[in-house]
Amino acid sequence: MFNIYCITSRILCKEDFLHRIEKIALSHPAGIILREKDLSEVQYRQLAKQVIQICTKHQIPCVLHSFVDTAIELNAEAIHLPLPKMREMTDVQKRHFKIIGVSCHSAEEAKEAERLGCTYIIAGHIFATDCKKGLPGRGVRFLECICKSVSIPVYAIGGIECNNARSVCKAGAKGACIMSGFMTCDDVKSFLMSFELEN
Repeated sequence: MFNIYCITSRILCKEDFLHRIEKIALSHPAGIILREKDLSEVQYRQLAKQVIQICTKHQIPCVLHSFVDTAIELNAEAIHLPLPKMREMTDVQKRHFKIIGVSCHSAEEAKEAERLGCTYIIAGHIFATDCKKGLPGRGVRFLECICKSVSIPVYAIGGIECNNARSVCKAGAKGACIMSGFMTCDDVKSFLMSFELEN
């Protein structure tokens, strides 16, 4: 099964953010990763409480991002981290989570993240994307290399659309993470269904 995760961005959202989260949760993606890197930890904590509540209501996994102590405080089962933050995690902190994801940009980083105990990897960016303007995508061969270098699931990110998702799947990815599509589409359910039809 090809899983689609939503990565959030309030800045890209065209409507009330929590209203959009509700729509996304109703469409049942594989999970929602609450990114929001511009917020302070205090601001993030307040938003996370609200998003967790919505995800719990609709039985959608909510993955918190970057703030380990806040995630522990909120009893989150899943967290996603940049590799430098994963390196700083203690074994005690790691035991609080069932799921730990790490963003990686090379096979070497992916191998290190797996050694450090992460349970999945997000690899990117695969295709050109407005989120990384001016930077060419690393491509499907890069993704295939990452997938072959580790034994844990790999999710692709960066310019993933229904018309290129099949190539991502063939490269060995368990699924994809999508930000702008979820934040800006007119109909969330139809957007998510377009990937099911393709794959």
